[in-house]
Formats: sequence, structure tokens, C-alpha cells
Amino acid sequence: MTGPGDHNWDGARYDAVANPQARWGAMVLERLELEGAETVLDAGCGSGRVTEELLGRLPCGRVVALDASESMLDQARLRLEASKDRLAFVAGDLLELVPETLRSDYPLDAVFSTATFHWVTDHDRLFANLAGVLRPGGQLVAQCGGEGNIEILLEAVASLGVARLGTWLYAPVEVTERRLHDAGFVEVQVWANEEPTPFADVDSLMDFLETVCLRDHVATLAPEARRPFLERVVQAMPEPVIDYVRLNMVARRGA
Repeated sequence: MTGPGDHNWDGARYDAVANPQARWGAMVLERLELEGAETVLDAGCGSGRVTEELLGRLPCGRVVALDASESMLDQARLRLEASKDRLAFVAGDLLELVPETLRSDYPLDAVFSTATFHWVTDHDRLFANLAGVLRPGGQLVAQCGGEGNIEILLEAVASLGVARLGTWLYAPVEVTERRLHDAGFVEVQVWANEEPTPFADVDSLMDFLETVCLRDHVATLAPEARRPFLERVVQAMPEPVIDYVRLNMVARRGA
């Protein structure tokens, strides 16, 4: 994860609830073309659940696990202790990413990212930075929230009088295609798909909303007011389903 409010992330709690993100990440990972000895940046590694699967695809390779949240990195270090010799952990902002950030791991063979880019509100700069650390022909394979993401959830929250929940960018497909081309990427493929995500019970939905979707706003509330607020949100939702829309990107850095 990387973006506004990073200090509010709870890496251990996120690790426990982020099953949807881990599921999507595993599917996105299948799009990476790897022989097993590459160096790959996991851009927004979070608690390391998908990073662990990425390492499994790189028996002779290396992963740079970057995240802006120290809590997330701490959790990832715990999870990935056995693979630390093939890992470099970097605390950093993707909007400040430069080759010097990666030290000996520059240039990269690939950049992989899931559930992160929508927390970064300047995609022109983001994509330029990613192109700047990739070797010519290097891969970008990513997924994040896209246009229309969690609109029904946001409408439910707005009905309770909450006007602003956080800072994110849910970009359209066509705009993302243009931005990637402008940043120097070729063979660009961008598409969106709906991922409605149901929850088995109210408590698990509230835990997820507090930890992920509504994290920034809930953190501003007094502890005793948080659960009642989340209960009202769930009651305002038409069903216990979060209406996710995923924005998918596959591209290569031009020569």
C-alpha cells in the first residue's frame, strides 16, 4: 500500500482480512512472464501475502518489496523471514521512486502491483517513475481500483452525511492507456472488470471496512464511535457486498 494516511495502516490486521486482495493478486501474478531468475519490484507489497507467491515464481530471482507503510513492511518481514536472502525491503513513496531507491537492484526486469495504484493520485508521474526503473522491454503487470470502484458503498456512506472518506484515484481505461503510452510503455493492454465481493456475516464486513475501505475516516472517530458508525454503514448498504471494479494493466517499457 502507498498513499495518503499510510500511518493508519495496521499491517497485522490487514494481513488477516485482505482475502479479496490476495485472491486478485494471485490471478494478476499469472500474467507475469517469468523464467525464474528475474528481479521484480512488488510496488505496494502490503503485508506480503502476494509477495510470497511471487517469490515462489522466482527460485533464482529477487524481489524488491516496496511499501510506504512501516506497519505493512513489518508484517511482510515476519511472513517472508525464510526468504530474506532473496528480498530487499524498501520503505518509500512510489511518487518519489528513482533508480537510487533500488540501489543494486536497478534496472528491474518487471514491476508487479495489486491493490495499490489507486492510492496514488498522480498516475502520470507514477507511470513515468516505473518506466524509469525498468530495463528496456521490462514488464509492468498491475491491477488497482478503476472507474466505478465501490460506488454503491460510497453512496451508502454519503447517505449518512459523510462527504469525504479518503484520497484515491479510480481511473478510466482510456485515460490509463494514454498515460502509459505517454510514460514510454508499449504493447499496452488495459481493461476493467467487476469483482463484487460478498461477505459471510456482518462482523467480517465491518472488520474489512474498518481496516481497508473506510480506514481513513474511521481513524478520525473516537474509538467508541467506530463500531456504531460501521453498523450504520452496513445497514445502509443494499446487501453485504462491496462493489469492486478492478483496473488491469499489462505493458512493456519501450526501448
